[in-house]
Amino acid sequence: MRRLDRRAFLGIAASAFLPALVSAGPQRLAIIDWGVLETALAIGAVPLAATELRQFARIAVEPAVPASVVDLGLRGSPNYELLRSVAPDLILISGFYEYQLPSLERIGPVLTLPIYEAGKSPYPLALSSMLALGERVGLSGEAEHYVADTAAELQQLRTALRSFASRPAFLISLGDARHFRAFGADSMPGDMLTRLGIANAWRDDTSYSAAAPVGIEALARVPEASIIVIGPLPAEVSRGLPDNALWNALPAVREGRVAVLEPVNHFGGLPSARRFARLLAEAVAAKAAHD
Repeated sequence: MRRLDRRAFLGIAASAFLPALVSAGPQRLAIIDWGVLETALAIGAVPLAATELRQFARIAVEPAVPASVVDLGLRGSPNYELLRSVAPDLILISGFYEYQLPSLERIGPVLTLPIYEAGKSPYPLALSSMLALGERVGLSGEAEHYVADTAAELQQLRTALRSFASRPAFLISLGDARHFRAFGADSMPGDMLTRLGIANAWRDDTSYSAAAPVGIEALARVPEASIIVIGPLPAEVSRGLPDNALWNALPAVREGRVAVLEPVNHFGGLPSARRFARLLAEAVAAKAAHD
């Protein structure tokens, strides 16, 4: 966890005496939610503070978080004393953290940017939230440019994945060697799968993006489907999966129709949407070159 050292504290204190500079640029932000954090970073709205930055770097990966950002600790229970000392102009959350509103509002104004709502496709919500954030912090042009670039990139990747889209795909993460989490249409990866022209083989209900835990044998329900595994993989899974008889018996595994992707933030915004689509296209291209 990054601590607010003397130099960082003095820098924050000094910024209070630069009203012209502050008013001319983005507001002093603190961010609790990872999806909102990546949204802000993508348009150049670097916060003063955010939560679980080491984990964010390992799981969300991008955009990179500058070293100047103070780590507020856990998303579910941030360090309110540290947050108060940072003195943000605006605290950003998603709907996941509205239960923290009474505590956060005692520190400063709070803006909720919805990305995930039960039963709704997250991509349009993430798009709207990015535009809303851009308008709020004076970076509307940057937000509009990112949204346009995202649409263009997804169209290019949809074309690149045309051959892969000839069959449905299960979209999963693995918690252990016998169970998986299935991503549905109300998840960002699931939403992206559909937008890339690939049918989601998982047809059962999901709750806030995924169904878990599900036994690996369920992946045999649609034998013609490919399997897309979203990292990170637990160490014990990486070690045990190659020798797992149940896994190796799956048609997709036997026939080499499995793509294992690097980590993607399961509850991310537009940057995670783009990362998932890009990693999938790269994995499919690499397999085609190998075959």
